[in-house]
Amino acid sequence: MGLTIIEKIISRNVGHDVKPGDIVTVNVDRVMIHDIFIPFVAEKFEEMGFTGLWDPDKVVLIYDHLVPASQVDDTRHFRIGNEFAETYGMKHIHRSDGICHQLMTEALYVKPGDIVFGTDSHTTTYGCVGAFSSGIGYTEMASILGTGTMWIKVPETIRVVIEGELPSNVASKDVILRLIGDLRADGATYQALEFCGDTVERMSIASRMTMANMAIEAGAKCALFTPDRKTAEYCQIELTEKERTLVGDPDASCIRTIHYRAEELVPVLACPSQVDNIHPVSEYEGTPIDQVFLGSCTNGRLEDLQRAASILKGKKVAPFVKLIVTPASRKIYSQALLDGTLAVLAEAGAIITHPGCGLCCGRTGGILSDGERVVATNNRNFLGRMGTSKVEIFLASPATAAACAAAGKIVVPDPT
Repeated sequence: MGLTIIEKIISRNVGHDVKPGDIVTVNVDRVMIHDIFIPFVAEKFEEMGFTGLWDPDKVVLIYDHLVPASQVDDTRHFRIGNEFAETYGMKHIHRSDGICHQLMTEALYVKPGDIVFGTDSHTTTYGCVGAFSSGIGYTEMASILGTGTMWIKVPETIRVVIEGELPSNVASKDVILRLIGDLRADGATYQALEFCGDTVERMSIASRMTMANMAIEAGAKCALFTPDRKTAEYCQIELTEKERTLVGDPDASCIRTIHYRAEELVPVLACPSQVDNIHPVSEYEGTPIDQVFLGSCTNGRLEDLQRAASILKGKKVAPFVKLIVTPASRKIYSQALLDGTLAVLAEAGAIITHPGCGLCCGRTGGILSDGERVVATNNRNFLGRMGTSKVEIFLASPATAAACAAAGKIVVPDPT
C-alpha cells in the first residue's frame, strides 16, 4: 500500500511508516507566533516552568494583526512580545513587514517536507510548498517552545484532482471556493487535502497559496501540493529526490477522491454569511456594493494586484464605492510599486494601505457599518468579521473584485 503526502512527511519525521489515525510525536521544524497570541503564549510558557526556548532560531514572531494599533490594549501585545523575544533570544521578529502567512514562505522559513505550526488557523497556507503546516492554540505553542515536539493524529486524506485549462476569468480562488461549497464547512474536518492534476501543476506558487490558505474553511488539518520546479525556485533550494517523492502514491488509501474539469468552473462568490455558501457570480449580478477589498493572506500577492490592475487600467472605481488595496508584504508592495501596478490602482481611485491584517480581521483600515455590502478577496465572511454584524460580505477572486469595483455592483469579470 502506498502513502499519501501527509503520511510521507510524518513518516520521515518520526522514522517509521504511519497510517491515518496513528497518534505520534513529531519534531517541529518551525513555529510562528503572531501578535494577537504572544501575551498568552508567554504566560503559558512561564506557567509551564520552561526556562528557555528549545531552539530560538526556529521561532518566528510576527506583528501583523494589530499594526498599526487600533485599540489602546494593542500596545500591550507589542510590549510583551518584545520582552519575551529579548528574554529568550528570539532571532526572527517582523514588525509590520507583512502578513504572517505571506512572510513564512517569502522569508524562506518553510521548506518542502517541513512540519510547521502557527498560532493562526490559516497556517495551512504553507502546504503550497509541500510542508505540513497547521494552526494551534497558545497552550500547544507554549509546549512546543519548551520541548520542540508536538503530538498529532495522522490525518486521513481527501485527494482533489483538477485537470484541464481554467477559463481566463477563473482563478484558484474560484477553485477553492467551489471545493469548499462542495465539501461544506465541516467536510474535511481533521483531514488533509491533497491537490494534484495538470491544472494544479500549471498554477503559480501564489495561486497554490490561495488554495492552501482556505483549506481550513472546510475544516482541513492541512493542505498539500507536491513540490516541483516552481517550488524549488520560490524556496531557493535544489529539488532533490527527497522533495520530488513528496507525491501521493497512486495506490495510497484516500478517504475520498474528488475530480474537477477546469473548463467547467466559473467565477463564484461565497455569499453572506458562511464561507461554504457558494454561488456563481452571475446569480448575484447587478447587486449594488459599497466597498471592495483586495488583499489579505489569501489574495494580497503580486499576481493578485496585477490581475486587478489589468482590469482597472484606464477605468475609475465607481462613484461612492471604496476600493481598499492591501499588499500582503512590504516586498510585494515594493514590487507592485516598481512595476507600476500600484500606480494603475491608485489612478483608478484605490486606497492603498500598509501590509497587514487589519481590515480582514475587522480591526482597522476600512471596516464597514450596518447595511453596507463588500466584495472582498479574503477568506472569511462571518457575521461581524469586517465591521458590524449587519455588514454583507461576499468573498471573490481578485478579478471579480476589480470588475465589481469599476461597475459599482456585482458583475462577472470578462474573459481576457
